[in-house]
Amino acid sequence: MKFMSNRKLVALSALLAAVPAAVLGGPALAQSSLAMLDTLEKGAWELRFRDGTAPRSICVRSGRELIQLRHSEPGCNRFVVEDGADEVTVQYTCRGNGYGRTNIRKEGSSLVQIDSQGIADGRPFQFSAEARRTGSCR
Repeated sequence: MKFMSNRKLVALSALLAAVPAAVLGGPALAQSSLAMLDTLEKGAWELRFRDGTAPRSICVRSGRELIQLRHSEPGCNRFVVEDGADEVTVQYTCRGNGYGRTNIRKEGSSLVQIDSQGIADGRPFQFSAEARRTGSCR
């Protein structure tokens, strides 16, 4: 009898956990805690996009605000692809408004690198940005 490696077993478990939500159309349950995002400092953060797009400020309360920067509506289904101590990757689908995949790499509690791509409002998007804490939320 051939056994699966731990990596294959974890991937299969994650896939099977997402199947009921996909079949039933309900929100996917988080397979992981995304604990790295909880270690980020709360407050006002500035996003600086590498393509020259004007900087944007957001209020970070949990760190999860950084996942769906192009999809602000609530209720999107999320699937955690990677949940590491210094890096997370989340794929999400927003019914009727597209989807995205975001990778967030922590450089410090007040500095992260973000790469995201997907479809929003029927149009593709892709961006890389640096997010840095700038103070308290107003």
